[in-house]
Amino acid sequence: MRRPATPCLRRTKRTPLQTLARAGVLALTLGAFVPAQAGLFDDDEARKAILDLRNRITAGDDAAKVRINELAALQAQTTEQLQQLRRTLVELNALIESQRDEIARMRGAQEQLLRDVAELQRKQRDSVAGVEERLRKIEPQQVSVDGKEFLVDPEEKRAYEEAIALLRSGDFDRAAAALGSFTRRYPGSGYIDAARFWLGNALYGKRDYKEAIATFRTLVNAAPDHPRAAEALLAVANCQVEMKDIKAARRTLDDLLKTYPKSEAAAAGRERLGSLKG
Repeated sequence: MRRPATPCLRRTKRTPLQTLARAGVLALTLGAFVPAQAGLFDDDEARKAILDLRNRITAGDDAAKVRINELAALQAQTTEQLQQLRRTLVELNALIESQRDEIARMRGAQEQLLRDVAELQRKQRDSVAGVEERLRKIEPQQVSVDGKEFLVDPEEKRAYEEAIALLRSGDFDRAAAALGSFTRRYPGSGYIDAARFWLGNALYGKRDYKEAIATFRTLVNAAPDHPRAAEALLAVANCQVEMKDIKAARRTLDDLLKTYPKSEAAAAGRERLGSLKG
């Protein structure tokens, strides 16, 4: 059985005018649709661009935050290092000041030590000098008189030198007393012969001719080989001349010439003998 045709699907024959009108409507419809579709595409691209820009801004912000955090951490580290350096410098300055104080203290101690050492050295020198002085007073000393060397006690040496100093000053009285005291106190002294000779001269100087003759003869008899024995005989003759005992003086001069013919005293005695009369 043949199915009836559906009214909506049935083709109707259009007139040229209808076709033309429909074409115009379609054209208008397409004309309206195309701009709308183009606008839709522009909004999506803008949205994508905005999202992309936003993402890039967000990424930049995140990177900036990271960089800022890194810089903050670096600044904090640098600040800590600076503070640590500052503390180190403070400690170093304190150590330097401490070392300066210690050096000053040590310098002061060294100066005090040098003063103490100098004081000790001075005391030691004084002590040594004192000991040496005491030793000089008690230890025998070697001296040489008229070509003869011998040991004498310090007190003995001092007494002899003081007596000779009085004689040289022309104080014959005190010199005679000092030399007489010396010969009595130190009869065995190495100075004894020289002391007798100078005692005779002191007595001659004070015009005590008799005692002077006795002293000179004691020297000649005790030490005939003494370097001043010839001078002692000449001095005896001079004392005898002063006493106006010319004969005794001539005898004494003859003894001088016979005993010590080559001495200087003998030459002087020979001249003196020639000048004597009586």
